[in-house]
Amino acid sequence: MDAELRERELMLSGHVGCPGCGAAIAMRFFLKAMGEKTVIVLPACCWSIIAGPYPQSTLKTPIIHCAFETAASTASGVRAALDMLGDTETQVVAWAGDGGTFDIGFQALSGAVERNEDFLYVCYDNEAYMNTGIQRSSSTPYGAWTTTTPGHDWKKMRKKNIVEALVAHRIPYVATASIAFPDDLIRKAQKAREIKGSRFLHIYASCPTGWRIPSEMSVKIARMAVQTNIFPLYEVENGKSYTINYKPREYLVREYFRLQGRFRHLTDHDLDQIQAMVDEDWQRLLDKA
Repeated sequence: MDAELRERELMLSGHVGCPGCGAAIAMRFFLKAMGEKTVIVLPACCWSIIAGPYPQSTLKTPIIHCAFETAASTASGVRAALDMLGDTETQVVAWAGDGGTFDIGFQALSGAVERNEDFLYVCYDNEAYMNTGIQRSSSTPYGAWTTTTPGHDWKKMRKKNIVEALVAHRIPYVATASIAFPDDLIRKAQKAREIKGSRFLHIYASCPTGWRIPSEMSVKIARMAVQTNIFPLYEVENGKSYTINYKPREYLVREYFRLQGRFRHLTDHDLDQIQAMVDEDWQRLLDKA
């Protein structure tokens, strides 16, 4: 990260995120790349709280709060309004959690990117509906405890591959990023900023509250997700050109899982099954790159 970006702060202190909140870290790095000429569209999610109640705000950029399912359609409207005013410089960003992206907002997202609307959609992924009490989303990984998958009823479905769903729309740019790799995150945000049309950035953002980890472990856990191939860092351009940005050291997934209370109930057999799933997904990605 160069000196100018290191000094640039468009996120103020005093936000109301939980200690160690990965979503707050993600926004801070992201805005360093985007600059002040950015409009943030926020549907219902953790960040609709973290940003602060009107007229207070923890961001130095304009914010529009919208309904849970309308981030992409609202961003489309904001882009159209700016174009009518002749403002082609300001970037429009829909910033939503995994529930508002993978589930509730997916219809609007799919419709907007099919039209190749000119905005950047960012999903900060903490793998559950954390804002309303840790309920399962379709981003919640196999094996996880949540308040709607408690005890022996832990989630037994695999996480939806949202990146491949967006790639199938053949939009100009799709990428993954992590709060534990800030230089990579900032580079991808800068690259997305310069591209016209629909762009999608999937950021892995750990949640100490919902994942049952100490707040000081937030970045370490996010780093391990990449190092174990659970969350690979890669880009896809125009629906066909894959680039893997980081070759992991291939830690075993059980090292990542054992540190989180949400997976504490899993047996060695369960962890072996999950390792096989992760290995399969990684090989499928290697075959495409």
